[in-house]
Amino acid sequence: MSNLPKISNLSDWYNEVVTQAELACHGPVRGTMVIRPYGCAVWEIIQKKLDERIKATGHQNAIFPLLIPESFLHKEAEHVEGFSPELAVVTHAGGKKLEEPLVIRPTSETIIYSMFAQWIKSWRDLPLKLNQWANVVRWEMRPRLFLRTTEFFWQEGHTAHETALEADTEAELMINEYANLLQKLLAIPVFMGKKSNSEKFAGAEYTLTCEAIMPDGKALQMCTSHRIKQQFGTAFKIQFQDKTGNLAYPYYTSWGFTTRSIGALIMMHGDDKGLILPPNVAPYQIVIIPIIRQDTKEIVMACVAQLQKDLKDFRVYVDDTDERPGAKFYNWELKGVPLRLEIGARDVLNEECTLVSRANSQKSIVKLANIKTIISDILLNLQAELLERAQTRTHNLVKDSANLDCFQDILEINSAIRTYWCGDHKCEVQLKRYQASIRCILESFTANNIEHKCFACSELGLNLVLLAKSY
Repeated sequence: MSNLPKISNLSDWYNEVVTQAELACHGPVRGTMVIRPYGCAVWEIIQKKLDERIKATGHQNAIFPLLIPESFLHKEAEHVEGFSPELAVVTHAGGKKLEEPLVIRPTSETIIYSMFAQWIKSWRDLPLKLNQWANVVRWEMRPRLFLRTTEFFWQEGHTAHETALEADTEAELMINEYANLLQKLLAIPVFMGKKSNSEKFAGAEYTLTCEAIMPDGKALQMCTSHRIKQQFGTAFKIQFQDKTGNLAYPYYTSWGFTTRSIGALIMMHGDDKGLILPPNVAPYQIVIIPIIRQDTKEIVMACVAQLQKDLKDFRVYVDDTDERPGAKFYNWELKGVPLRLEIGARDVLNEECTLVSRANSQKSIVKLANIKTIISDILLNLQAELLERAQTRTHNLVKDSANLDCFQDILEINSAIRTYWCGDHKCEVQLKRYQASIRCILESFTANNIEHKCFACSELGLNLVLLAKSY
């Protein structure tokens, strides 16, 4: 890392960390990225944990085609209008022009619903709860590694239900699963709520979201869960015979979680030295650095080999390269490994080693006999410390304000705003002058239990909202 302070130069700091920590790099096509093995290892941990929860909540994985007939997207007008500027379209294949252009999937509602129409015939076929791990393409004008790329990787869940209540329950279940994963695995606190109508997913009745506030006060949409409009069922002629023998249309949800989460992980926890990875998501939780001289190499490496066996329940990497210890320390601090274990010949004789925490740089001398228990406790505390640190920072970055006239000053000091909104789009659109938007509705009220006024007009503020600039 060059001397780039994170707090005063977050954008350049972020780009440098992503590339120098070997998480990802730019692909040959503008806006694409190559996720390198270290970054892929982080994603695989996230993917494994989320996949376990998806299956535990009654969903099955499936795989659907990458190419979608263009006519499918035109079946639901709001959906195609929302995605048209981002579409990549194949017009030629096999050496000739195609009779119908094919869209590279930006999301899979249309292709999946075309299959739902074949599979759903009776109420006994419901609920149908599927998930897909896939890549999608949305043509991005302002690409940034992990945060906004033309091609990105995600999971997308798609479900069909007999009743609206079942679909509502499903949409809420999955946004809660996401929030739990973000907090417990990535140590990222989030604000949960509903998107305004202008910000919701194209084709949704409503969209639920998890929003995280980054250290520069900007919001990052972490994931979303949608209750999809029944018009999709009408467009694709998805009907089933209900329990009374009548034909009915199912109710739908879709929900997704992407590699954007790695970008949030980097910004939320990193410092001027590079990454700081929470132990629960770190590819290596411990790096062992042998401090070797030629005459003591054998006894040190024998002790290291035993340490590896003792610590087999953790993700451990032994850096036994010929680099100087200082260069190794620098490298693994850059890569954010939670705990560094240093051991030399004198340590072997004393049956001890030095532990260094990446999160707080604290050093401690510990006895090898108790090292498994000690490390387990340290990693548990480090995970909690990073979450608490992120929660405190987030709390400090969100300011309460009632008046639109104050927003410019608050946004300029890199803060988000919690305020009240009447629900009228005319008030919402005034935020554009500040390059801000309503990130989510945190809570809604009825007229008889609210005294607050809208941030932009004199009407009652029926919605408590989070607004901010965003990535």
